[in-house]
Amino acid sequence: MFFILQSALVRVRKVKVHRLLGWFGAGLAVVMVALGFTIAILMGRFDKHVLHIADATTFLSVPFGDMLIFSVLVGLAIYWRRKPEYHRRLLFLSTCALLDAPFGRFDYLFNHSLFFLAVDAVILLGVARDLLVNRRIHIVYRVALPSLVIAQALMVYLWRGAPAWWANIGRALVG
Repeated sequence: MFFILQSALVRVRKVKVHRLLGWFGAGLAVVMVALGFTIAILMGRFDKHVLHIADATTFLSVPFGDMLIFSVLVGLAIYWRRKPEYHRRLLFLSTCALLDAPFGRFDYLFNHSLFFLAVDAVILLGVARDLLVNRRIHIVYRVALPSLVIAQALMVYLWRGAPAWWANIGRALVG
């Protein structure tokens, strides 16, 4: 909702309000990342000790990766806030990066680790918009999308592949 509000403010040329609310958004992002890591650990404990989910400790790679990706993209968007073409795309990507949780609610997508594919499909809508409107893919997408795919593959590997070092970290965090 905040992303839509901010986009609408720019669209109706209320840039001063957009910039003022943007600092609230930056603070909100910091709180979201802190809560994201905390809730991931708490839910990992709940999943392991109450629901007895076997891979609860290694699944931490997904929410941890989400928070890391989100914070990097938002941080870059804040850094490039005076470059609207970068800023807008980075915030779009950061918002999309959090969509794996809602897509993961679909059992088929979750069980086959396809929720990231759904996220990438939404991002490709932004790429398609660039191709249609600007007749080229913006550098933000050319750099970020391959990086995201690599990060997503790593998160799935840490979760499903469960290398011993990652499983040990998960057990230490979840208990």
